[in-house]
Amino acid sequence: MAVSLSPFLFASGASAQDAAAPPADAPVQAPPPEDAAPALTPEELEEIEKALGSDAAAAQQSAPTGTAAPPSSLPGSGSALSIPGVNNTNPNANFLDLSFILDVAAAAFTDKEPLQSGAHDPTRNGFNLQQLELSIGSVVDPYFRFDGNIVFSQFGVEIEEAYGTTLALPYNLQVRAGQFLTRFGRINPTHPHSWDFVDQPFAVGRIFGAEGNRGLGAEVSWLAPLPWYVEVLGSVTDATGEATARSFLGAQSERVQSPLDLQATGAVKQFFPLSDDVSLMWGLSTATGPNPTGHRNRSDVFGTDLYLRYRPITQAYNTTLVTLQAEAYYRRRQVPGDVLTDFNTYAQAAWRFSPRWATALRYELGTAARGEGGERVTDPLDPEWTESRNRVSANVTFWPTEFSRLRLQAARDDARWRDEAGYSLMLALELVTGAHGAHAF
Repeated sequence: MAVSLSPFLFASGASAQDAAAPPADAPVQAPPPEDAAPALTPEELEEIEKALGSDAAAAQQSAPTGTAAPPSSLPGSGSALSIPGVNNTNPNANFLDLSFILDVAAAAFTDKEPLQSGAHDPTRNGFNLQQLELSIGSVVDPYFRFDGNIVFSQFGVEIEEAYGTTLALPYNLQVRAGQFLTRFGRINPTHPHSWDFVDQPFAVGRIFGAEGNRGLGAEVSWLAPLPWYVEVLGSVTDATGEATARSFLGAQSERVQSPLDLQATGAVKQFFPLSDDVSLMWGLSTATGPNPTGHRNRSDVFGTDLYLRYRPITQAYNTTLVTLQAEAYYRRRQVPGDVLTDFNTYAQAAWRFSPRWATALRYELGTAARGEGGERVTDPLDPEWTESRNRVSANVTFWPTEFSRLRLQAARDDARWRDEAGYSLMLALELVTGAHGAHAF
């Protein structure tokens, strides 16, 4: 099949004369032999062009009524099949990025009932389908972008996220609307394929729910015009959802009668390039909303997160990547006759010591609920959580390619209200096919 290169030359701004001209360092060619066919004169070229034009007009006139003009061969001219970078160079063209991400794991637990709090965590001995995620993204037009995440499990299908984002607001403003994970802290707004561990920290499941904190609502963010990166954001979302708003209305399906019946989330995120190789991100977050224990009783969650990253880009061929990450959550809830508080945190370190291998270590801590006077009390959400809990996890990860990942993880979970600590071993496989965008910093 012959391929004409002339449309691509013209699309790149080169003229026919430029395309025919040899490069400056090309060897000098010998003149054509004397018996070669003579070149066409300008008059003959003009006659050929007129003949071709009349033939095309006649073909169009003889076509059936309603037949559209034949598609042009030039890139971006509206042909039936638009392929980015091949036959469509329009920067505002609407292309849909699709990807499937499969996460499966084999697990073994010493506890009959493992204390796994994440919806995508392995939870039983044997094989576990953590998720099959369909990720969809596209620029809709010059003003909006659409993103969605649909998760398939053994028990059904759910719309995890589906939201639109503005692209052209003034004053460094941006708005999201739809269903989305709130940007509280660092782990909550992310998906399992970007985690350094097979399971999520138990603090997220204890405070927000198995699916993390998300809901229908709107978010406004502002990039401050300061010498360093500062982003300020606020969102308002539904306060219901047993797996998404556990500290708030949870499974209660109360109707919204005033703005006080919604969850409000605010955050400040700052980024500091400490050097060419070291960078730091620090954030403060807060969330507040109603809880179902009494009229106008509320829950408040305060958090801070820290992310330190070392990558020696100044050293050629050095692929080392070291990250330190930590988050802390303080929760305060009004209940009849008391105010309950608890503290949860985790800290982890990850070291990618070669392009295909990495290892990571994580420590987690959660305290029992305490009353307003500082004494331990029974938590209505977790009545068995009467003592502190800590968990230590370690893993090693191997990437055959950037589209597949194998991870072996072991953990020791010491819940003090149980007779003895529990142990777990997991082997997880992740496969990614389709468009695979870069992870957030």
